[in-house]
Amino acid sequence: MAVLCKPAIEVPEYVITNEETLELARRLHGDHPQLALALRLIENTGVRKRHLIQPIEKVLQHPGVDARSATYEAHTKARVPAVVRRALEQAELEPQQIDLIVYVSCTGFMMPPPTSWLIDTMGFRPETRQLPIAQLGCAAGGAAINRAHDFCTAYPDANALIIACEFCSLCYQPTDLGVGSLLSNGLFGDGIAAAVVRGDGGTGVRLERNGSYIIPGTEEWISYAVRSTGFHFQLDKRVPGTMEPLAPALQALAEQHQWNAGKMDFYIIHAGGPRILDDLSHFLDVPPEAFRFSRATLTEYGNIASAVVLDALARMFDEGSALEGHRGLMAGFGPGITAEMSLGTWTSESESQS
Repeated sequence: MAVLCKPAIEVPEYVITNEETLELARRLHGDHPQLALALRLIENTGVRKRHLIQPIEKVLQHPGVDARSATYEAHTKARVPAVVRRALEQAELEPQQIDLIVYVSCTGFMMPPPTSWLIDTMGFRPETRQLPIAQLGCAAGGAAINRAHDFCTAYPDANALIIACEFCSLCYQPTDLGVGSLLSNGLFGDGIAAAVVRGDGGTGVRLERNGSYIIPGTEEWISYAVRSTGFHFQLDKRVPGTMEPLAPALQALAEQHQWNAGKMDFYIIHAGGPRILDDLSHFLDVPPEAFRFSRATLTEYGNIASAVVLDALARMFDEGSALEGHRGLMAGFGPGITAEMSLGTWTSESESQS
């Protein structure tokens, strides 16, 4: 069965702390009628720092969509290959052994997609299949895992590479002054993650079942308004409460597999914000400590969109707490409101071969 191996992560070198973010908001929006609310929301995110591909002075400028697109492409080509190489090394595979590349990103656009450039420059076979996903937002990390799982189920000896590349700072819009926009300015960070799903062998999460669920009537709760100035992020104040209707979907998926969503050994959950994790802990009846990997991502990097689930998974690898046969639940949440969910069991190559 397909095994999701240890992800490789990179966050860029420019750092902004939460204190600096709050001071920036006071300076730029001192006369905003809802500044106090926005500051309180940013303080309550639990984010201590975020990483950016450019100094904050450049992030605050808006040089135009064409310039931002050029920045996205330049940083993608400069930063992604090293992360891909580490993911391949951690899976003990070479580029020519990859049969599918799933590339997810909601913060920039390229055509041809980055997958074709990677295939052309990094030693992947010309026959390598491409699956770029651009419109699932933060849920795309979970979707990438699920589509790689589907592919390796259809082609049992195949290997898939997942890449999540998110430069959220390129979506900053200085004219967006709604509270949701101000909150997102203090929540989202930049990051790249990559991981391999091996069709045979490997140490990590053996993927067993996946599913998707959309909450009816929530299409406009998380969205982009695409304007002449680029992507304008729109966030409804009802989004933090979405775990109440999504928890039953997680429970239903587990029940289909004769598992109990409240009795897992590990949880890899998209950390959109602290309330998401708090509510999910409540509705699944699991201790808050169960989401420690997701909370650590949120604290240290902010919300890095589709890369969150892979970063949280990498933290579990680093902790070394997963044991052979441990059962786990992974989920990414995003526009729709969509949940991309998967179930898996921890396995190690050494154990499976013994």
